[in-house]
Amino acid sequence: MVALQIRDVPEDVRDRLAAIAEQRGQSLQAYLFDLVNDEVRRRDNLAVLERFADKRYGTHLTKEDILGALDEARAERLAHLGLPEAAQ
Repeated sequence: MVALQIRDVPEDVRDRLAAIAEQRGQSLQAYLFDLVNDEVRRRDNLAVLERFADKRYGTHLTKEDILGALDEARAERLAHLGLPEAAQ
């Protein structure tokens, strides 16, 4: 692991961060580590969401295609079980 250092942090900001860490039952270092990790994870999540928003990944099926496949699978299941379709 590497060490990170933040310079020129105002004392009142450091005190507020330390108070938050204490409320959470963490050291200041552990709290700041969690903040950095959370920020990286959020950025990763945003990148995934942006890929889906751009529709570069995912399905090209329409809602009707999906509902039709579900209906067909349900009918096959009912036939396999020997149940009439009205028993849905």
